[in-house]
Amino acid sequence: MKLPSIVARCAVLILAGCSAGASGSPSSSPAAPTATSNSSHGGTASATARVRIAAASDLRFAMDELVAKWSSANPSIEVEPLCGSSGTLFAQISEGAPFDIFFSADAEYPRELEKAGLATAGTTRLYAVGRIVVWVPVSSTLDVASRGLEALTDVSVHKVAIANPEHAPYGKAALAAMKSAGVYEAVKAKLVLGENVSQAAQFVESGNADAGIIALSLALAPTLKDQGRYVIVPIESYPRLDQGAVVLGAAADADAARAFLDFVLGPDGRAVLDRYGFLLPPS
Repeated sequence: MKLPSIVARCAVLILAGCSAGASGSPSSSPAAPTATSNSSHGGTASATARVRIAAASDLRFAMDELVAKWSSANPSIEVEPLCGSSGTLFAQISEGAPFDIFFSADAEYPRELEKAGLATAGTTRLYAVGRIVVWVPVSSTLDVASRGLEALTDVSVHKVAIANPEHAPYGKAALAAMKSAGVYEAVKAKLVLGENVSQAAQFVESGNADAGIIALSLALAPTLKDQGRYVIVPIESYPRLDQGAVVLGAAADADAARAFLDFVLGPDGRAVLDRYGFLLPPS
């Protein structure tokens, strides 16, 4: 699957959907933060409530499924998800972007919003623990299954895609894992940075990178799982990706927002997260 370009649409902050990822040529240096989106509404034109979701890019496919399940049971509540890097979304919310719930790939971002008075203190809830993988196209000859991160040092690998560690938790995890495995110095000149982990995956899928370190949830997504092969990076090799969500203080309908968050944390939501490889958060 080749992902559509959304450069023009990214000029507008509030757009619905997480189903499309950013596309474009990879860069070896950080670019300006951009969130990605596409239309994916639940509900109808007569919706009496609306929930605007800011979601980390590792949730790109899982969130679409969560919204679809929720909307089938709650047709009167319109849900508008927008996906981007957690750091980018955190900055936008801090500057007044009108979201109701923030699903972050790093629980510290929601906690910082609590401290700033933009969410009720102590209300961040852990919803998942994320994992990273080394992902290569199905056509690749790299033996990632046995070599893991060391495969990235192979002379046949010229570009390795990761999320921008300046504002993407999965990018930070990728750097930490490479350093833990002792391959960072050999790989750093090959790195190309996506605005978020979804774009890093697109670089590999499109052939703009030979390999990538991406979220397991993306490697398992229906539209990507047949496009590549992966090996899970040992979870102890990088700081645990505790992912947290919080209902924001500016929520237009706090009750509807809390209801959606409760759904994600409940058995139906947990079943979706399980399918995308997310671990249960610590109790």
